[in-house]
Amino acid sequence: MSDRDHPEHNAPETGPALRVKALEALLVEKGLVDPAALDAIVEQYEYRVGPRLGARVVARAWLDAEFRVRLLNDAVSAIGELGIPSGPEGEHLMVVENTPDAHNLIVCTLCSCYPWPVLGLPPAWYKSFAYRSRAVADPRGVLREFGVELAPDVEIRVWDSSAELRYMVLPMRPDGTENLNEEQLAALVTRDAMIGTGVVRYPAQTARRAAE
Repeated sequence: MSDRDHPEHNAPETGPALRVKALEALLVEKGLVDPAALDAIVEQYEYRVGPRLGARVVARAWLDAEFRVRLLNDAVSAIGELGIPSGPEGEHLMVVENTPDAHNLIVCTLCSCYPWPVLGLPPAWYKSFAYRSRAVADPRGVLREFGVELAPDVEIRVWDSSAELRYMVLPMRPDGTENLNEEQLAALVTRDAMIGTGVVRYPAQTARRAAE
């Protein structure tokens, strides 16, 4: 689900964000930077490089029970086993697991702390004041806007990221994926599912084809 689907999450940017945009506009005006190239770089890190690394972690945890235990106990070390460097934005990382009884939602109420090494660049809505405030006050309502409807008896746990500790969600593995390999499973995992604003889905028709 894109930022355009949630206009209330697109609060006006201030401070460093505005300075970056002003610098970008100046460089583009002087012909020093191609705006299309900038957009491609941002898209690469926001949607592909970062989230794909996190998706690998999730897929491995789904397939390897021992790795899953290590991931939940010491995320940094477990992720390092896959050759993914922690970096300054991921050296203090905790992975929290969704279950049939509990759903986890990640937010940073103070700014936009985010585990860049495994999730890439944070989406604009994650940094907005609307999301940062409402995720705590009305998490079930926020999830509903993202298309995640949870049963009333499912507990929602909101985790507040900070510079000292950042979080990533280990989503539940969808039914019908028993025959998929690690690469195929990773392809199902979305950035939003690892933030908690989404769930991993596997269409019934796809599951039937895989079973044939």
